Amino acid sequence: MVGSVHVNGSVNGGNGTEERLDELRRLLGKSDGDLLKIVGIGAGAWGSVFAALLQDAYGRFREKVQIRIWRRAGRSVDRTTAEHLFEVINSREDVLRRLIRRCAYLKYVEARLGDRTLYADEILRDGFCLNMIDTPLCPLKVVTNLQEAVWDADIVVNGLPSTETREVFEEISKYWKERISVPVIISLAKGIEASLDPIPRIITPTQMISSATGVPTENILYLGGPNIASEIYNKEYANARICGSNKWRKPLAKFLRQPHFIVWDNSDLVTHEVMGGLKNVYAIGAGKNILNTFCLFSKILTIFITVKIIN
Repeated sequence: MVGSVHVNGSVNGGNGTEERLDELRRLLGKSDGDLLKIVGIGAGAWGSVFAALLQDAYGRFREKVQIRIWRRAGRSVDRTTAEHLFEVINSREDVLRRLIRRCAYLKYVEARLGDRTLYADEILRDGFCLNMIDTPLCPLKVVTNLQEAVWDADIVVNGLPSTETREVFEEISKYWKERISVPVIISLAKGIEASLDPIPRIITPTQMISSATGVPTENILYLGGPNIASEIYNKEYANARICGSNKWRKPLAKFLRQPHFIVWDNSDLVTHEVMGGLKNVYAIGAGKNILNTFCLFSKILTIFITVKIIN
């Protein structure tokens, strides 16, 4: 029996992982044997964790979905980071065994000894985000050619900083000129641009993406919440909101939801984007301890609301 769906995309009951994948595939017009292609753009902490969450949940359905992440090639890992990475690997038996099975362990030994240069995209394939070394992820399929990553993607996840979003999506638009279908874009970026022309206004990342690519705003959504990336990947309770058009936000909320990661949905796209950026301003101004307190309070409040809705 399919589980009942509550307001804001939460699911009660047993609609399984593969059923949720099949439901989204149907909505995107996928036929049997036709892969649903999801690509994350940008491999910072949140972008990497988001791609890893999807890979962890759906990656085993290889005949139905392909999940990849793009990052720029060529960023070398310094000696100190390589040594710390080696210590993390040796402290985690599961990670150590995984690398030995894949015959990848030796390259980390050589990098620690200074005989080899490690690169950020290389270690990401083995499950390590450069700015989150202490939280090993599941291995990710990494693409360093942007055109290859996006040209036929069905769902594109923007994990770039807001300061880089416009530039990268202007490049992406070159590869979408011949597309027949319109992709769905989920933006994780927090921040705004200011513009004075023709009148003073703010421009959010989803608006930057729409302006750069011509993709209609109906197909661009924002996902955010008071989250800490490493906590989410370590399956600590967290919540987020996906905001945008009714056509996509409810099925995507259902698709993204996991037992420890509750995804609500809301129609107010711009307000949530602006508030997401404002939260970061508070975090920078107040310091990490207050941010952690704020995140904890938000989690407690969300648990309370979830219980009230379900009951």
